[in-house]
Amino acid sequence: MRLAYRIGGLAEPEHIVWVGSPAEGARIAVRLGTGGKRGAPDAKPSDVELPGVGALDAGRSVRDEVRTRPWERARADAHARLGLTDWPLAWSLTAGALWDPVNRLVTRIRVAVAATGKSESAGAELRASTLDAVLGQHDAPWLSLFAALGSPEVEGLVQVAESAGWWWPFERVALVCERPAELRRDDSGRLHGVEGPALSFPDGFALHAWHGMPVPEDFGASIAGLTPQRIRAEENAELRRVMLEHFGYDRYLAESGATPLHRDETGVLWRVDLSDDEPVVMVEVVNSTAEPDGTFRTYWLRVPPTTRTAREGVAWTFGVPEADYHPAKET
Repeated sequence: MRLAYRIGGLAEPEHIVWVGSPAEGARIAVRLGTGGKRGAPDAKPSDVELPGVGALDAGRSVRDEVRTRPWERARADAHARLGLTDWPLAWSLTAGALWDPVNRLVTRIRVAVAATGKSESAGAELRASTLDAVLGQHDAPWLSLFAALGSPEVEGLVQVAESAGWWWPFERVALVCERPAELRRDDSGRLHGVEGPALSFPDGFALHAWHGMPVPEDFGASIAGLTPQRIRAEENAELRRVMLEHFGYDRYLAESGATPLHRDETGVLWRVDLSDDEPVVMVEVVNSTAEPDGTFRTYWLRVPPTTRTAREGVAWTFGVPEADYHPAKET
């Protein structure tokens, strides 16, 4: 961090203060005068009590000097060195693969930080203060490219990203938060925690998610005893959809008293209407090949709500209109 300050043309910070999470860092940053006053020379608050340091005036935010301007210089140098042809190639081999998933995670953290506010205005202040943070490890997408090119402008930022989370640079103080203590993801890389948070920090700040979708803290525990009645009673359509996937559409149809809409030689079409959401429409089909024990396995295929016949639904799963679905052989 001191190197990043020096590269930005600044005196080193007098104090480096560790905090437990981006939420704690954002709360302190709000008191230090970030958000709408970001980088303004006159944005100097009165003394603020800092953990392990005491009361002092931290000075203004120097994020522009420490992060934005070095990034601009490194980017201009990379463009000049690589040219119009090699620049997009270098980006795709480094930052390109990380950019979208990391940005989604950063957005999730910012939303969760704002949710810790005691009012809408307090939440907005906290969200604004996260925009003043240098993202540490979550700056990896663009830092990976410039580090690969050996840019001296971002050397300090790279070193911080290798060992720390988000941080807020002020004239006299740098706030830096710990990296996450826990990270749980599903096979697709999405945040996913069954028996606890999907992402948590040492001070208890956490994100709860189910296959990437934000869920309440107690969702994992409550999902174990699901019933069709509990699923129908859920007012949040997205949570209800997750419950259905976990409970099983076939089981839900069987236990909710659904009646078939249509039958033909391809299978049975089922439909269950849900409040404030699209209906669940599925085709029940039987595998034409027997299992080793001589039985025939039943499969459930979810199809669009507009499906009117079982044959139309099966045809849709093969990407063809009902009139064009004429299988010569089934396996």
